Amino acid sequence: MKKSEATRLTILQKAFELIYVKGFQTTSIDEIIATTQVTKGAFYYHFKTKDEMGLAIINELMKPNFRRNFIESLQNNSNPLDNIYEIIYNLLMETDFLKVEYGCPTSNFVQQMAPWHTAFTQALHELSKEWEEAFTNNIEKGKEAGIIKKNVNAREVSVFVISGYWGVRNLGKVENSKEVYLVYLKGLKSYFQSLQ
Repeated sequence: MKKSEATRLTILQKAFELIYVKGFQTTSIDEIIATTQVTKGAFYYHFKTKDEMGLAIINELMKPNFRRNFIESLQNNSNPLDNIYEIIYNLLMETDFLKVEYGCPTSNFVQQMAPWHTAFTQALHELSKEWEEAFTNNIEKGKEAGIIKKNVNAREVSVFVISGYWGVRNLGKVENSKEVYLVYLKGLKSYFQSLQ
């Protein structure tokens, strides 16, 4: 990796960490520069504006990380519902970076930026659509294999699971407790059992 590419990646990673904790609107470019220890010139060499950097976080960090950790892992299990459950369980209970008090980074971006910024809305829509399609395709494979009931609507299940995940993340943030995650996971397991 070239030095300029490494600098860009460092800016994106450190900015993402700051934004996750503080929020996009309240994180200043000066804070990002101080955290990354790059010059103002170096920041503006890579990004004309904070919004451009925010879009790069979604497109260059969040999307590839999401594909690597979640979409690719859907191919590793013969039972798609077990696999989807494991992904959600790991996101809620095992992923050290995702803190209960800060919620879901993607959901935070949606709440803070999507209503006012069409480019953010588009990028976040692509990310959530990719997740939905990955779950839907996996559920369809489960139906074909006879693991999931034939009358199950795969897209309905996907939307239900993803919206439940985002909702429980926000509920966990409000309660500052993972206890609500366990309630959701128990309900999710029962729901999945009813689909088989």
